[in-house]
Amino acid sequence: MILNIIIYIFIAIGCFFNMMAALGLHRFPDVYTRLHAGTKCTTFGSIFLILAVVIQSISAWVAEGLSSPQSILTLHALIALVAILLTNPTSAHAIGRAAHRSGIKPARAVVDDLEKEKP
Repeated sequence: MILNIIIYIFIAIGCFFNMMAALGLHRFPDVYTRLHAGTKCTTFGSIFLILAVVIQSISAWVAEGLSSPQSILTLHALIALVAILLTNPTSAHAIGRAAHRSGIKPARAVVDDLEKEKP
């Protein structure tokens, strides 16, 4: 019973952060702030959703024994978590750098002129 409550709390937290990411993508004015919402919030939300899946599958795995298919679900969820933790920041950095090199300025912000990058 307590375990189910913890799982539901993790799902609620994960859904909340993913909804905030969607709201941020809709409301924020420029590519840089949208990147922040799109990567930070979805990464944090995905962590909680995957932890809920892992807790649920481990509890089923323990209840059903070692030959349970839940062991594969746990492994796949953890691999997905590692992939998300590696690819979200990397892709955000690449997109942000491409936007900066394209000359896109942040909306409503004071920007100092940066020294031109040398190839």
